[in-house]
Amino acid sequence: MTSPKTLSKARIVEAEFVAGAKTPGELPPPVGVEIAFAGRSNVGKSSLLNCLMERRNLVRTSSTPGCTRQISLYRTRAADGVVLTLADLPGYGYAKRSRTEKRHWADLIEGYLLERPTLRAVVVLVDVRRGIESDDRDLLEMLGSPARTSRPPLGTLVVATKLDRLASSARKPALSKLMRASGIRALGFSAHTATGRAELLGWVRHAAQVGAENAPSGTPPPS
Repeated sequence: MTSPKTLSKARIVEAEFVAGAKTPGELPPPVGVEIAFAGRSNVGKSSLLNCLMERRNLVRTSSTPGCTRQISLYRTRAADGVVLTLADLPGYGYAKRSRTEKRHWADLIEGYLLERPTLRAVVVLVDVRRGIESDDRDLLEMLGSPARTSRPPLGTLVVATKLDRLASSARKPALSKLMRASGIRALGFSAHTATGRAELLGWVRHAAQVGAENAPSGTPPPS
C-alpha cells in the first residue's frame, strides 16, 4: 500500500480548467505532461475526475450521455509541487450521434492520442458491470499502435468505474475478468466512496515519471 506520507505529497491541492478543444487546432501548445481519460459515454468520467482532483463540480457531470463534445484540459498541482494536466476526452459509443459526429470524434481523439507529444498515459474507463466492449477494444488497439510523434511509449490502465454498484464478493472476480479481457492491469474505482482514488493517483504519477527517471511505462506504481 502507498504510505500516508506519500499520499499527502501526491494530493492535488490546486486544479483549474485551462482549455477546451473541439478541433485539433484549438488545443493549446503542448507543454508539461498530460494524462488522458477516455471511456464510453456515461461511464462516469466526469465524476471520476472530480473525485481524483477532490473538487465537487470542476468537471461538469450529466446523466445524459454524449454531452461532452470536446477535449477538456485541467491543470493540477500536487502538495509536493508536481504539475500535471489531465485531459477529459469525449465519450464514445453514444448510439444517437450522427455518423458525421462519430467521425469527427474519431478524428479528434485519434489525432490527440497518437500525435500529442506531451501525452504520457491513458486511463481507459469501463463500467465494471458491462466489462470490455467492442469500442473499448478498438481504443486499446489504437493505443498499442505506433505514435505519430516522438515521445515515450504510453502507459495504459483500465479503470473499472461504479465499483460500489457491485457486491463486495463480486468485485475481485469482475476485475480479474477485465484484466483477462484487456490484457492489462485493471483498477477498481468508485467516485461515490473514493475507493481506488489513492491507487489511481499513484499510478498516474508513476506513468508520468514523476520523481523517477525512466520509470517503466504502463506498469503499476510501486507499493
